[in-house]
Amino acid sequence: MKNKLKEFGLTSLAIDNSTSVFLVSFMILLFGLQSYQKMPKQQYPDASMPTIFVNTPYFGNSAEEIENLISRPIEKELEGVEGIKSVNSTSIQDFSVIVAEFDASLEMSEVLRKTKDAVDKAKSELPTDLKQDPEILEINFSEIPIVTVNVSGDYSPDELRAYAEQLKNKIELIKEVSKVQMRGQQEREMKIDVDLNKMQSLKVSFTDIENAVITENLTMSGGEIVKNGFRRAVRIVGQFTSDIELENIIVKSEKQQPIYLKDIATVKYGYKERTSYARSDGYPVISLDVIKRKGKNLLAAADELKIVLAQEVNELPSDLKVSLFNDQSVNTRNEVSNLENSIISGVILVVLVLLFFLGLRNASFVGIAIPLSMLMGILFLYVSGTTMNIVVLFSLILALGLLVDNGIVVVENIYRYMQDGYSSIEAAKFGTGEVAWPIIASTATTLAAFLPLAFWPGIMGEFMKFMP
Repeated sequence: MKNKLKEFGLTSLAIDNSTSVFLVSFMILLFGLQSYQKMPKQQYPDASMPTIFVNTPYFGNSAEEIENLISRPIEKELEGVEGIKSVNSTSIQDFSVIVAEFDASLEMSEVLRKTKDAVDKAKSELPTDLKQDPEILEINFSEIPIVTVNVSGDYSPDELRAYAEQLKNKIELIKEVSKVQMRGQQEREMKIDVDLNKMQSLKVSFTDIENAVITENLTMSGGEIVKNGFRRAVRIVGQFTSDIELENIIVKSEKQQPIYLKDIATVKYGYKERTSYARSDGYPVISLDVIKRKGKNLLAAADELKIVLAQEVNELPSDLKVSLFNDQSVNTRNEVSNLENSIISGVILVVLVLLFFLGLRNASFVGIAIPLSMLMGILFLYVSGTTMNIVVLFSLILALGLLVDNGIVVVENIYRYMQDGYSSIEAAKFGTGEVAWPIIASTATTLAAFLPLAFWPGIMGEFMKFMP
């Protein structure tokens, strides 16, 4: 009769090589825990939307002119791009915004390339006096700042910018940080106030001034030199760094007499006119947007940032305020911690319920299988480069129910064979073999229900593909 009983090959192999199974289980436990500690943690998965924004400013024009001169030529080229799903434009006074949505199957690098090619083709139809080229922007969740560092105090714009750049350079040294974007600083500019009467008397035109400034304000390559066996590039720096340099350029020569810019104009080295203002406690502020590297640990980046800031604050003036704003690590840490606690609580409650109905021994077997299976899954996710986020954690909570169901069925069937007089080894082989394929089929049908989520198009698919 025993010969008619079924065995499952993989289970029988594991039982016959119990020492190897214990070793593999220990390795799964060890490497699973290490993977969990090293696994990058963030609130949401890294996802990119196949949507591109094309922004074009054209000052001094009405909404109707913006639509006819800017939006329509660019729209026409974008609509002919392969893989485009929709093109929508918004034209307001002085500004055009075009939103192009592409097929989700396309890579963002390919989407950007196609968009840039289409915009380049449309440039020939755009106004010739367009001062700024169309700006192409993509939506990338990995490019969202994880925290903003505000630097404020009663200092001049140059001093405040110097302190902000000092912090920026230190923050960029953090290995988890991709880049730091500085906002709120006042840009320097040279202002040339010409005297029209002097220009007319010296027969100087605006074109003469423009050409002279462009020609002199130039940094160019000076070739190469070979010294001590090394070839070095020579660079000639000619860009203006002060108003005195700009004043002393020659605008024109009249009767072999040079006419300097200072003869017909006043040069002031100042700041660009501000279009927005930011204050913190009544003082001007410069903001540093910290963006982490894709796939890196958000929590580790935030912790390292706080250590760097604590060190740098001691070297900065005491009245200079450095504060954090929109710190994503706080919400991420709370949400990840809550879901982790839910998993741990779920495992404990499951074991307690099993202990009540199945007894200590059977409950122990199922209780051991659950964390080992989860750690094996975490190890696989870590190797595949997946981050620990709320979608992955929620998937693990769902998997908890499947693991419990299968474990209970197997343990109970083995226990039944032992009551029928079989040895523990025979009961394990025959008990598992009898229900192995039904359990596999049951699990496969459950996975089949979730599998379509992996092929969900659009931004939702970027999130839900982790569920199966």
